[in-house]
Amino acid sequence: MTIRRPTAEKTTTTRRPTAGKPRTQTPRPAPPKPEPEPEPEARAEPKPKPQLTAVTAGGVGMRHIEDLTTKQAEGITSVQRTEGGWLINVEVVEDRRIPSSGDMLAVYQAEIDGEGSLLSYRRIRRYRRSNADYGEAV
Repeated sequence: MTIRRPTAEKTTTTRRPTAGKPRTQTPRPAPPKPEPEPEPEARAEPKPKPQLTAVTAGGVGMRHIEDLTTKQAEGITSVQRTEGGWLINVEVVEDRRIPSSGDMLAVYQAEIDGEGSLLSYRRIRRYRRSNADYGEAV
C-alpha cells in the first residue's frame, strides 16, 4: 500500500461549458397580477374631513398670514367662529428695531373656511410695540 502525501501545490481548474447543453437558470417568479377593481356599490365613500377646532383654525390662519406676509407672527390674538368658517387675528412683527420697544407690529385678520382654505386676509391695525394699548378689543 502506498500513501500519498498532499503537496503544497494547488491546482485550479476552470469549467468549460459543455457544448450542446444549455445552462439552466433559476426561474424568476411571475409578476403579481393586478387586483380587480371593486364594483361601484362596494367602493368605500370618501371620509369627510374633520371640522376645524378653534385651536387648529388658529394655527392654520397663522401659517397663512406668515406665508403671505413673509413676516414672523408673534401670536394669535383672537379666533372667532363664523357661519362658513373662522376669523383669526394674528399679531405680526413687521419691522424689528433696537431696542425692541421700537418694533413695528401689525394685526392681520384671516378668514378661512371650514376646511382651512384661506378666503381673505387684511391688515386691520399697525402700531409701535411701545404704543400698544393694553386691554383693547379689536
